[in-house]
Amino acid sequence: MSKIPLKSINGESVGEYEFADSLLVLDRGDQAVHEAIVAYNAHQRAGTASTLSKSNVSGTGAKPWKQKGLGRARAGYKQSPVWRGGAVAHGPHPRKIKKKLSKKVIKLAFQRAFSAKVDQGEVTIIDDLAITTPKTKEFVAVLKNLGMDRGGLFIVEANSDNVLLASQNIPKVEIVTAQLANTYQLLRYKNVVVTKAGMKALESRLA
Repeated sequence: MSKIPLKSINGESVGEYEFADSLLVLDRGDQAVHEAIVAYNAHQRAGTASTLSKSNVSGTGAKPWKQKGLGRARAGYKQSPVWRGGAVAHGPHPRKIKKKLSKKVIKLAFQRAFSAKVDQGEVTIIDDLAITTPKTKEFVAVLKNLGMDRGGLFIVEANSDNVLLASQNIPKVEIVTAQLANTYQLLRYKNVVVTKAGMKALESRLA
């Protein structure tokens, strides 16, 4: 059993949480983590970049000048990409940017990333993340009590309106449910705080 610090919302130590070693994956999964991050970043791209081809650029189809005799380079049409105001050669067009991963790879990547956090002592478990009012200063006090002035990732079982509203104006703080947490979020933040209920949900997901 791995021991994870268990604290109250006031930052006081209230014991340790036992995390089953059978859920840890430390000897494999590095490639899965890489593929998961590449896929996540690819899916963030809008794919809306668009350039005009020669069929989309206005201009006549007549030859600008005769082929020979003028001492100029030969030219066939005014929409040529080499001309100012012409088309773009081999430019981007709207497309869907997707990278498919199997469920096994996605699960392995998440297990590997979370196991590394546990192994490096960067995971803290709290009893509950209860905010009575949706005020930023109340959540800032929680961060200060937990020693997370620089922010971090909070994993909960279910979202609370007060918690979401109180944390939305704080930079480098993200609230996510245990079912929706992904590998990118685990690697983006150094410190991860998980509620006890959220940890139970994570264990069910990792099992």
